[in-house]
Amino acid sequence: MQTTASPRLSVLIALSALAILPLNMFVPSLPNIARDLGADFALVNLAVAGYAIATAVAHLVAGAMSDRFGRKPVALAALAIYTLASIGCSLATDIATFLVCRMFQATVIAGYAVSLAAIRDTSDEGGAASRIGYVSSAWAVAPMIGPTVGGLLDSAFGWRANFVAFAVLGLAGLWLVAFHLKETNHHRTASFALQLKGYGELGRSPPFWAYALCMAFGIGTLYAFLGGAPLVAAQLGGLSSTALGAYMGMVPAGFMLGSYIVGHTSSRHAPTRLILIGRLLTAVGLLVGLVLLASGLTHPLAFFGPCVFVGLGNGLTMPAANARILSLRPHLAGTASGLAAAVTVIGAGIVAFLAGLVVNASNAHVAVLAVMWASSLLSLLVALFIVHTERERKV
Repeated sequence: MQTTASPRLSVLIALSALAILPLNMFVPSLPNIARDLGADFALVNLAVAGYAIATAVAHLVAGAMSDRFGRKPVALAALAIYTLASIGCSLATDIATFLVCRMFQATVIAGYAVSLAAIRDTSDEGGAASRIGYVSSAWAVAPMIGPTVGGLLDSAFGWRANFVAFAVLGLAGLWLVAFHLKETNHHRTASFALQLKGYGELGRSPPFWAYALCMAFGIGTLYAFLGGAPLVAAQLGGLSSTALGAYMGMVPAGFMLGSYIVGHTSSRHAPTRLILIGRLLTAVGLLVGLVLLASGLTHPLAFFGPCVFVGLGNGLTMPAANARILSLRPHLAGTASGLAAAVTVIGAGIVAFLAGLVVNASNAHVAVLAVMWASSLLSLLVALFIVHTERERKV
């Protein structure tokens, strides 16, 4: 049951969107940044790859600190650092300064960890899954529109305009948290020693690792798609950037649909059921893609159509799995949220790295589908383990 202190859902959705938007909004500006700062493109690309690693660390720190000091103070501190770092990026005249400030931008990810923890503070498990479903939709919409907005800003005002926009959004986030986010953590841990003990508790919990790995392999499937889809498009004869964007946008649209379904049905269905359905849909959808490929169909929809089930499956899985993780140790909701997010990012990154070792321009269609299907099968196997252990526990 939600309490009267439950923060407004719109505030949590806004914080989550702001947390993910800096990941890729400025990506169209990478060549211009490299040219303006006189750096190799590979070095500038650390602004994306290094940022992903920095967010994993930020998840760990922010989640634990929100259990110790409260959700609101941590969100305010993270947004303040993010805003200053964004200003630093916009003023940078050398690549070292730019990259250091870029890494500090990762603190904004605390907005997502705090949002999940605040939901668990004020909701039972069914209500948490529903609200997380809506909040998670921001993670589909923001990356979908971010690069388009970033490209427009770069074309009109130059690459620094993206980071000015980030700073303005950071100030808006500070105002939103300061005046519209209620503090929900009224049972804070007494010391950091207890926080370390909390990590130990979670680290020794098989259910925690099961849910976290299920999410990691699920998001790994998505990462493999994001990295390989442009190569597949080129192998299929080339698509215009507009067409490729439209096809790739079908996957986050599927995620939004899955999250919406969780938001409307979680009170009637157990989280484990939603997780299992999500993993089955993804595995079966990608298997259909492999069958279509084996049948000789090479139309772009034969690849991108089945990939919609990656988004749909993750949209069903992520909110439900996060709700279960936050319920394992309710007094450590922030710590659990941060640790689970870090495991998910690192695990998905490993999948993407392995995909990069086997996918090339000549085998992209089959290799990308094969890697995605393999990752989805691993996620399905973990989901089956979760269902089995939940049934055993109830017997």
